[in-house]
Amino acid sequence: MPPRSDEPRRDATGARRGSSRDTAGRGGESGVGGISGARAYTPRGRTIREEQGGTARAGAGAEQRRTPRSTRSGDPFRPALQVLDGGRAGAARAARRDAPAAGRSGVVRTVQPRVPRAPADEPPAPRRRTVPRSPRRPDRSAARRPVRKPPRPPKLADPRLRLRLGTVLTLAIFATIGIRLVVLQAVDTPAYAGGGVADRTRTVDLPAPRGAIVDRDGKPLAHSVEARYVYADPTMIKDPAATARALSPLLGISVSKLVTLMQPRKLENGNPSRFEYLARGVEISRAKQVLALELPGIGVHRDERREVPGDDLAANLIGFTSQDMAGLEGLEAAYDDVLRGQDGKRVYEAGLGDLAAPIPGGYSSTTQPKPGSSLKLTLDRDLQYWTQVFLSRHMAQAKGGTGAAIVIDTATGEVLSQASNPTYNAAQPLPSDPVAREDAATSFVVDPGSIHKAITFGAALQEGVITPDTTLPIANSIKKGDTWFSDTHPANGKKMSLAGMLAYSSNVGTITIADRLGPDRLIDYQRRFGLGQPTGEGMLGEADGRLLPVDEWSDSSHGSVPIGHSVDATPLQMAAAYAAIANDGTYVQPHLIKEVIGPDGKRTLAPAPVTRSVLSPQNAAALRTLLEAVTTVDGATGVTAAVPGFRVAGKTGTGWRLEDGRKQPGEVNSFIGMAPAEKPRYVVAVFAYAPDGGGAAIANTAFKEIMQFTLRHYKVPPSAGKPPKFVVYPR
Repeated sequence: MPPRSDEPRRDATGARRGSSRDTAGRGGESGVGGISGARAYTPRGRTIREEQGGTARAGAGAEQRRTPRSTRSGDPFRPALQVLDGGRAGAARAARRDAPAAGRSGVVRTVQPRVPRAPADEPPAPRRRTVPRSPRRPDRSAARRPVRKPPRPPKLADPRLRLRLGTVLTLAIFATIGIRLVVLQAVDTPAYAGGGVADRTRTVDLPAPRGAIVDRDGKPLAHSVEARYVYADPTMIKDPAATARALSPLLGISVSKLVTLMQPRKLENGNPSRFEYLARGVEISRAKQVLALELPGIGVHRDERREVPGDDLAANLIGFTSQDMAGLEGLEAAYDDVLRGQDGKRVYEAGLGDLAAPIPGGYSSTTQPKPGSSLKLTLDRDLQYWTQVFLSRHMAQAKGGTGAAIVIDTATGEVLSQASNPTYNAAQPLPSDPVAREDAATSFVVDPGSIHKAITFGAALQEGVITPDTTLPIANSIKKGDTWFSDTHPANGKKMSLAGMLAYSSNVGTITIADRLGPDRLIDYQRRFGLGQPTGEGMLGEADGRLLPVDEWSDSSHGSVPIGHSVDATPLQMAAAYAAIANDGTYVQPHLIKEVIGPDGKRTLAPAPVTRSVLSPQNAAALRTLLEAVTTVDGATGVTAAVPGFRVAGKTGTGWRLEDGRKQPGEVNSFIGMAPAEKPRYVVAVFAYAPDGGGAAIANTAFKEIMQFTLRHYKVPPSAGKPPKFVVYPR
């Protein structure tokens, strides 16, 4: 039990001390110094006794005596106690705080009082160590101890300078970043943006439907139908050989060719090609079979295929296209810019590898295709078919020959049919003979022969050199230069009518009339009738023919040119010349294009054909009457071309075929006629080149059948009257 506070206590020397109550009564201000046996409790609960170094001070100003160092150092927990109490300063506060309580309880802490803080102008006192110090050297006095100057306080940086520097650095960094962003966005954008475009985007062409080619009634001659194309992504094909073997039976393409198409290749930018056409214009049913195979790297997309319903119907006129729907020959090539539309395309972002599909929400741009316009021709599909049938039937007699047949509406110049033989299948143009693909009506250059005599007679009538009643004595032969020109029907010097000269195709009579006309006027009328220049019908690569200039005429040319030799012309040119005679002497440019129909249905008429007056209506009518003698006079050259029930005016011809200016073996026989002769509606021209001869029978009979069908097809009534009676040798 601890002693009671009112009992006397003994100090370490055994002296008895008064109670705390007495001590407090003797001097309150020195109570702390007068206590000698105070207890202090550490946090661990231990008691420390300290011996006060002297008796109680008499006055308040007396200096408190410190506890000997040896006494403090004997307690190992004293430093910790001082730390917990806050050092000397903390002890002083605790003493003042506990002083009254000590007076009451008799327990006073022996902690040193707080040392007052040194003034600001004095250096701070050195911090006292709480650990025991080693004894000082006795021979060194305190007076000789050097006084250390307090360290100067560190010089602090100017905060305003640091703020300015930081602001400048921050602004410089932001300016650098901003400039770099501007460069990237404005200057280097194409390079960076385009660098990855090929890797992340896909482009799919959207073919534009090609315009159709239709006849005068809107019936299709060639048009496009929906199809599919099959393509390959070489980067995704793991086994090209196996893939090719699976596709070959469906696409009709050899395995070796498919393997070649599937081989990886680099584009111009160095990236691998992701698209290769394998087949174009594949039928939809076949395309579905390809998709059912689920071959890696093989795809199908919408395409179109050019379809020619009639196969060889007007094939030499229509031509054909490539797999890319580009016109290669015929009207397909001549009007490719009209028929071809503008392809569209779809560009989108897609994944790679197994995720090669459009990315939802990714970039996608679609340009819709613009369909092409359609061509409406002047051709009549039914008439075209039968014209080809009649021509090919008769041309079968001339092996290796070439034939052409043309039907023209005399009033409008519209070409109703234009057939060539041989021909080809435009639905499957390749492989085929290039000669078979030519349009003989515009590319077949010949010496027209006797059909040219109508031009000589028409010019003479128009110039007043002759009249319809003119008769001339005709010898059996006539010499021009070093060449003799004879007749197949000798007149023996008799007078012959103009009708007789045309009926028997008199060379001597025609040359005699041409001598009266003169070469200059003859060439002038040749040009008026359309010779020596392309007709501009609309066919690509039409030949222009050639007229022999007067300064190049030889003496024999005065005999050969009037009868149709030394003249280069095409069947279409000669047919147009006869159409001018049938049209009361007005030449109308022959043409195939009637109108252009836009994708929106808007119709644009073709440019008006060129027209010009060549003969007066009276002279044209007189010439038509004279030409009727060719099909009505007994023994005339064109009797087999007569059409029952109709008056027919026309002329036969025998010429040569020229290639590169050289005459070819055989003959070119022709017949050009018009019906009804009293008021002609149609002109039919037939040319037949037979290397072995016999072309006259082909041309005459083919003309008859074609003209007969044409008149019946258009419901032309038969002629009301009979042709006039012609006298060949008037007395």
